[in-house]
Amino acid sequence: MTMSEEMNESAFRDSVDALIQARKSRDWLSALPTRPTSEAEAYAIQDAVARRLGPVVAWKVGARTPDTEPFRAPIHADTLFFDTTTLPAADYQVIGMEAEIAYKFAKDLPPRAEPYSREEVLDAVESVHPAFEIVDTRFAGFGSQDGLSHMADQFNHGALVVGPAIADWRSLEPLKERVALVVGGETKADTVAGNSAGEPVRLLMWMANTGAVSLGGLKAGDVVTTGSHVGTVMVPAGSTSVAVYGTMGTYELTVK
Repeated sequence: MTMSEEMNESAFRDSVDALIQARKSRDWLSALPTRPTSEAEAYAIQDAVARRLGPVVAWKVGARTPDTEPFRAPIHADTLFFDTTTLPAADYQVIGMEAEIAYKFAKDLPPRAEPYSREEVLDAVESVHPAFEIVDTRFAGFGSQDGLSHMADQFNHGALVVGPAIADWRSLEPLKERVALVVGGETKADTVAGNSAGEPVRLLMWMANTGAVSLGGLKAGDVVTTGSHVGTVMVPAGSTSVAVYGTMGTYELTVK
């Protein structure tokens, strides 16, 4: 990262330390000591926090439209869960539920000069899964900060819960997949092609060629979740969320 005059080395360290301390103390931040003024600064804070938290085992990636530059955040083992149906609500300040499609990689895709092709990226995929992401924040209030500050804070990641692998994932057509989110028996969203990012393979290619490079690239075993198909639905503690996919089955998560 190239530091701006505002985000010097001392300010950078203070912002990283503040996010780490908020995780430990659960004393939520009113703001970062110095707010990032560019995506490069926000990603540098994000990466520094990730290095302090330990090995990266998963990623979240999304985009605001099918044509805009994607964005990402690294995920660590303490917030990645497989085939889990219950999580403790006390672990989260807020519980924003998102139904997603996640890809697990079987091969390393290390940084290299030549871009990975679509075929190479797909050949590195082991399996595809329904998934929930819980969005959360280290700030005092969800959405209370500017976008770059939330980007620096792991892009509002709280937990990633990965369901069972689907059969014949290469036949999956994400742009045609119907996804509904039912919370406490009430349908909160019901969409087709509800992911604002559009086709997810574009996101996977961006991760391989750009997004994951600063932290060593994609690795075998990594999970990449590719954005919500139902928006973000805030749910109360004690509620059960059910993601109903058109071809991928049904996955359920209770946070209590």
